[in-house]
Amino acid sequence: MIEIIGWIILTLATVSIISAISGKYGASIPIGVFASLTVTANIIAFKIVSFGNFVVPAAVITYASTFLVTDFLSEVYGRDTAVKAVWAGFLSNIIMVLSVIIAVRWNPAPFMSPEMVESFNTVLGFAPRVVIASMIAFLISQHHDVWAFHFWKNRTGGRYLWLRNNLSTLISQLIDTLIFITIAFAGKFPAEAIIAMITGQYIVKVIIALLDTPFMYLCVRIYRSLI
Repeated sequence: MIEIIGWIILTLATVSIISAISGKYGASIPIGVFASLTVTANIIAFKIVSFGNFVVPAAVITYASTFLVTDFLSEVYGRDTAVKAVWAGFLSNIIMVLSVIIAVRWNPAPFMSPEMVESFNTVLGFAPRVVIASMIAFLISQHHDVWAFHFWKNRTGGRYLWLRNNLSTLISQLIDTLIFITIAFAGKFPAEAIIAMITGQYIVKVIIALLDTPFMYLCVRIYRSLI
């Protein structure tokens, strides 16, 4: 568990520092980071891993980090820029899915063994229902995160960054988890299993969301020191 917490901290720190460089190079940096995180998350989500007593996709750290980026963009660049990042991530995933479908269907070179081809197709082959669930959950939860961040920012008069960061992310992560697991797996697994998956994944996402608070402050501070 200590090692996993270390991975979370390393990922959040890396995402924060790279995003903060936008203070010198502009919003295109964190928008690119956001798109990269979303594409990477969908690629590595196939592997299911253990997190204490819970089982979650290996993408849980990567995807949870996207909410740190949208909150950072919302804080320093405003709502419109954060929304642009959401759409950039969505469109990037469409390109990724299309590219993977082509690669899977493309006839392999003669020297590739059947085992290598099967491994590639197994890992990167997408189930349409899971892809649709992921896209729907992504759009709704990410747009909610941007909206909620600014809602709480307005209600608090721009104070309490930690509050709007956590409230927007925690609710958005719940929305994402509920929508994705319900659409992707309802009818395929018993209701008890669905509830267990939702509960386990959300608890892990809450842990990551709480850990990202100091990195939000770090990101904003570095950004402001560079502008």
